[in-house]
Amino acid sequence: MTRAIVAGPAGRRIRVGLDVGGTKIDAVAVSETGDILARLRRPTGWGEDAVVESVVDAVTALAAEAGADLFAIDSVGIGIPGLVDAATGRVLHAVNLGVESLDLSDRVGARLGVAVRVENDVKAAALGAAALRGIEGSMAYLNLGTGVAAGIVVDGEIWRGSRGTAGEVGHLSVDPAGRLCGCGQRGCIETFCGGGALARAWERPGSLPVRDILDAADAGDERALALRADLFHGAAAAVRALVLSADVERVIIGGGLTALGARLEDGVRAALHAGAEASAFMRSLHLDDRIELLPTGSPAAAFGAALVGAATPTKEIVTHG
Repeated sequence: MTRAIVAGPAGRRIRVGLDVGGTKIDAVAVSETGDILARLRRPTGWGEDAVVESVVDAVTALAAEAGADLFAIDSVGIGIPGLVDAATGRVLHAVNLGVESLDLSDRVGARLGVAVRVENDVKAAALGAAALRGIEGSMAYLNLGTGVAAGIVVDGEIWRGSRGTAGEVGHLSVDPAGRLCGCGQRGCIETFCGGGALARAWERPGSLPVRDILDAADAGDERALALRADLFHGAAAAVRALVLSADVERVIIGGGLTALGARLEDGVRAALHAGAEASAFMRSLHLDDRIELLPTGSPAAAFGAALVGAATPTKEIVTHG
């Protein structure tokens, strides 16, 4: 049961965070002390107008779920895929949402009468994961889903690099003779451990192709065994790249593939361990001890968006392939 919150315009106390995905919005209401007061999921509309409408509807419904009205909301943060200008709240090329160019912050803010800030979804998730796990210092969030992306958080703040691409390991080529990636390169990490790339390589029907691959590998299917090895090899390569480039203390793995649970975590650990056997230097990094899976159903992305909404934005462009 959620507790009722009564607040007028002078006493707003709720921070709302929304993780806007291709099919659903995950939304949380967060108190000033960081407690999650309410959470809900709603479908995401297709196209710019429908995305705005979906966000407004989700915020309104969330306030009601928390026993409050819109006057109780102090800020709204939105995590969304695509090219995001964190200063203006404009979203470009969010192709899975049918968005080409959308002034999301301005349009949602005008409808709700509240400050709205927008962030790339993976970077918002990185911030949320660091906060929920109580991680101080440095960490990376590795998102294994249809694609592969990552965000880095240092001392509670997103570290972007000079052009906003810090941590984006999905399009790091590790095999120039490998499979063609959507970015135009060959052998990118995403072609090894991205769910979309694995499904295309598997070429068999099924609603959960990566799980089907693991099941078939357990049964001895040669093609599945090779693709399972690719999955673990690619994820381990991403972990190595994040640690070697930024020396993060922890790599938290999130995204849709975490539904595989221990099958994924154990496989990545084994790949990291095997890759370090011949190198005393790599063994000294203890990479297999630095990873952990985000629990399935974690609100990290929405929670991170709530933190973004409550923060002061800075002028920069955030990219996500």
